[in-house]
Amino acid sequence: MRRITLGLAVVVALGSMTVQAHAQSWRPPTESQRCPSKWGANDQRGSANHMKPATVLRAAQLIKTGEVIELGHVLSADMPISSTRRFDLHTKRTFMNPQSNRRGSNEEVVLSEMGQVGTQFDGFAHQTIENGLYNCFKLDDIATRTGFTKLGVENVGSLMTRGVLIDVAGLKGVDILPDTYEITPQDLQQALQRQNVSVQPGDAVIIHTGWGRLWAKENARFMKSCPGIGVAAAEWLVKQDPMLVGSDNFPVEVSPNPDPLISAPVHQIMLVVNGIHLLENLKLDELAAKRIYQFAFVMQPLKLKGATGSTVAPMAIR
Repeated sequence: MRRITLGLAVVVALGSMTVQAHAQSWRPPTESQRCPSKWGANDQRGSANHMKPATVLRAAQLIKTGEVIELGHVLSADMPISSTRRFDLHTKRTFMNPQSNRRGSNEEVVLSEMGQVGTQFDGFAHQTIENGLYNCFKLDDIATRTGFTKLGVENVGSLMTRGVLIDVAGLKGVDILPDTYEITPQDLQQALQRQNVSVQPGDAVIIHTGWGRLWAKENARFMKSCPGIGVAAAEWLVKQDPMLVGSDNFPVEVSPNPDPLISAPVHQIMLVVNGIHLLENLKLDELAAKRIYQFAFVMQPLKLKGATGSTVAPMAIR
């Protein structure tokens, strides 16, 4: 029995080492390799340049019933949040007006990283490769105490395009993918084939992992790790030329990365290298349950001048 146990231990250990040895690493390209952006030198909008009248009209053709499905979570103190961020809402009664109709007034103060909490949209000022941002803007040149002078989220504007849900959890026949499952290009392609859908340039590509089921229920697990796309899947998606890539987890990508020597490389691949926006913490349970794989996607970031991103409340319309 001992010999069998030891043998199994060796097999498991070797299997683990094999996985580790084949974990795909990634190195950031040089500035000469990634700049200028395909959208032109000094461009600040990246993939938002896909937003054109023809894009809106193509999305509108998908609206058949008028049903609206909300894809954003409610902002509250109950939501999972990074330990370095905060969300505090304080209400106050401002005054009671003395006129005969006795009009009272209430309002609130919100203390939060409004660009990086809840269902959130990542702008290009959010991530760097050392001192360089998207299109090789320099952090030292554009960062100020009152916001970024370039690449602020206010440059994005309203987005309406064709949304495509890629249900990887559905492909695997599970409610939630395993905690650190790395989604591959093959997973994405097989899910699309199963759904009889293809990705087109300018789409909002939304990936369902099932991780959103933990939202405000198992917050510690939600933030500790998550399934998501890996480097290979990110590079495949880049070739599809989307307007944005989103998911129901906190970083869109698998976390932690299978290669312990790199940190959140998909953020750099998308935001810094290719100028493709990320959309995190989406609420996708209703879309997945109804098997809605194509829809009109509508979203607008807050007009936060010089901000790194924005909390958003996107919607799917079919």
